[in-house]
Amino acid sequence: MDLKENFFQYQAQTTPYAAGFEVEKAAGSYIYGKNGKAYLDFVAGVSANTLGHSHPKVVNAIKEQADKYLHVMVYGEYAQDKPVALCRLLAEATPEPLEVTYLVNSGAEAIDGALKLAKRYTGREEIIAFKDAYHGNTHGALSVAGNETHKREFRPLLPLVDFIEFNNENDFDRITEKTACVIVETIQGAAGFITPKENYFIKLKKRCEEVGALLILDEIQPGFGRTGKLFAFEHYGIVPDILVMGKGMGGGVPVGAFMSSREIMTSLSHSPKLGHITTFGGNPLIAAACYATLEEVLESGLMTETDEKEKLFRELLIHPKIKNVNGKGLMLAVNLGNPEYTLKVASRCMEKGLIVFWQLYRNEYMRISPPLTISEDEIRKGCQIILEALDEVE
Repeated sequence: MDLKENFFQYQAQTTPYAAGFEVEKAAGSYIYGKNGKAYLDFVAGVSANTLGHSHPKVVNAIKEQADKYLHVMVYGEYAQDKPVALCRLLAEATPEPLEVTYLVNSGAEAIDGALKLAKRYTGREEIIAFKDAYHGNTHGALSVAGNETHKREFRPLLPLVDFIEFNNENDFDRITEKTACVIVETIQGAAGFITPKENYFIKLKKRCEEVGALLILDEIQPGFGRTGKLFAFEHYGIVPDILVMGKGMGGGVPVGAFMSSREIMTSLSHSPKLGHITTFGGNPLIAAACYATLEEVLESGLMTETDEKEKLFRELLIHPKIKNVNGKGLMLAVNLGNPEYTLKVASRCMEKGLIVFWQLYRNEYMRISPPLTISEDEIRKGCQIILEALDEVE
């Protein structure tokens, strides 16, 4: 059997219609198929490849660490250069009181850890989440997801989770003295990159402070520069009590983390001890890649280019079949009206050498989340392919 046949025969599938695209290599803004064709990547591994594919600084950091040591001990026991340096750089790059970082293996695990931390610190049980939210697929993360279709078959999930509507201040009275935390995406991802309305987060944080609930912000997708700031909350005038990150922080390797003040984070270390434990969290190989990614994002000027690149996308993506474009920075969702049509357009784009995707809950939205390193010429090239596909697909 060839690679594609083996893929479908031996590797578990997440949907009945996986593409099975055969990858040869990837570099910069391109993925190269075994068919010898180059594909311009407007998805970046679903917001994961912040610096594009196989960025030299990330690859070299991995190689250098691999020559020293790999896994040596479960998380939190040994002091290792790269994990410590990463956590320190994160503390230096974020506003107070964010200071201490817990490194884990994925964004979903980080969500679970953040929920546990909030419940442990406050001594409360109730969680407020949001309709149309997506935070991952572990049982904890799925419990605070706001789409019943995606979690119905996996119940029972966490109890005492209530759901309110994003951008609706009238729901704030449901956040009470019984609430341990409010968990929310800074920009709602699976729902179509929905951004907060003016001052929404300021008012939400005020309500949390009034009742003693912690505010958890899920920055797994917008984090690490995708919106033009290191984290999207910096656009909205607040600092979360707990910050969750993942995806783009690794530059292409699997990672997640949650971050908080020292006072809050310390509560997870006792009564009981090992409040959260992870064998491979803080893996030095992964931390080396994350440190190289973060350092490049902070020092390269890529974040300052994001606003102009967003403007270019919005200037180019004008077509009668485009209803609207949601999102911020290089985190854009193009509304094509209905899911079936969006899938056909995405397929035609792939045929023409452009990789685009769709949103998990709102399939009528076509995802555009390229590497931050994408050039203006590449943006123009990709948008031209999209416009041609829109003309060609009925």
